[in-house]
Amino acid sequence: MKYLNPRLPPEKILAGYSAGSDENFISQASAREMTFERCLQAIEKVRPGRGRILDVGTAGGSFLQAAAKRGWEVAGCEPNQWLCDWARDHYGLSIQPGTLSDLPHSWKNSFDVVTFWDVLEHVSDPKTTLQECRLFLKPGGILVVNYPDIDSWISRLMGRRWVFLLSVHLTYFTRDTLTRFLQETGFAPLRWQPHFQQLELEYLFQRMNAYSSFLSKTGLGCVRFLGLGKLRIPYWLGQTLVLAKQA
Repeated sequence: MKYLNPRLPPEKILAGYSAGSDENFISQASAREMTFERCLQAIEKVRPGRGRILDVGTAGGSFLQAAAKRGWEVAGCEPNQWLCDWARDHYGLSIQPGTLSDLPHSWKNSFDVVTFWDVLEHVSDPKTTLQECRLFLKPGGILVVNYPDIDSWISRLMGRRWVFLLSVHLTYFTRDTLTRFLQETGFAPLRWQPHFQQLELEYLFQRMNAYSSFLSKTGLGCVRFLGLGKLRIPYWLGQTLVLAKQA
């Protein structure tokens, strides 16, 4: 496992996530719903039937929307008020502003599944977060974590140019280190799989600007000229999904 060093104090990190808007992120809401449809199929294989599901750091609520359509009872928390408001206005979802620590006491021991989509690598103390997560799960509940695997072949191939080497990612997991974290916090891994996202070509080339302005501008010019900007394609650069059961 690797850590970002130096890192900002936790309160400054949370303040950064809580402020501002992100119109570019929510432009991919419907594509993210398609991604989460497949993720829910994986969840339902290890947790047959439906129940209550809590999404931590739910952003605009696309996962909860996909889960609700499949018959789950959903709840979520998100530190960014603008995203909470967007989820309410766009999906009709009531998202709890804040983090796990801000959730009502009545929510404890009441969820069949708790999910962390691209969240665990952002928190300052992942082990404490996983321990806190257990408080909200029913006995035998399922934990779902999606994370960028720094030991994936694409990460090793790209080296320092790997796209997930970001200042907002405080902890980098491998399968072995995350397994140890899960076991130490009372979870038994059940299933591992690559996490493919559906995203639009134009959005992907826009994001590429942070790594290569030339490739970003060239790619954007090509897809716009060909009218392919809205084309959704599978996207994978080391993201991994693990499902674990509370011991």
